[in-house]
Amino acid sequence: MSYTVSIFRKEAKQAEEQSRNKDFFENDMNILPFSAEQRNKLKERLLRYEYKIASQSPKRITFENGAKTALLTDRGLYFSASMGDGIFEISMTASEFTDDKDFAKYDPQAGGWETV
Repeated sequence: MSYTVSIFRKEAKQAEEQSRNKDFFENDMNILPFSAEQRNKLKERLLRYEYKIASQSPKRITFENGAKTALLTDRGLYFSASMGDGIFEISMTASEFTDDKDFAKYDPQAGGWETV
């Protein structure tokens, strides 16, 4: 079983909370895309956290760090791990990525948005 934690622009959190739509994440148009600067900031930070690029296309970059993976798209950064310490590590890393207040962490297994 895989554990997933996501990072979105902070505006996605506001929009999802206001919508009260349980299928909010099913429609990509509900989630504002990252600016080029934000996307690059996330990519560079992943590299500093020792994630290695596993594959890359214009719309998505897949990173690996041991048993942990990260998928960076135009609209979200999705961390996943399958067990143990990896789950704790992706959760902590995602929390750290919200430190500049541009981004919000969504953890569906823990009940939704992380409150700061």
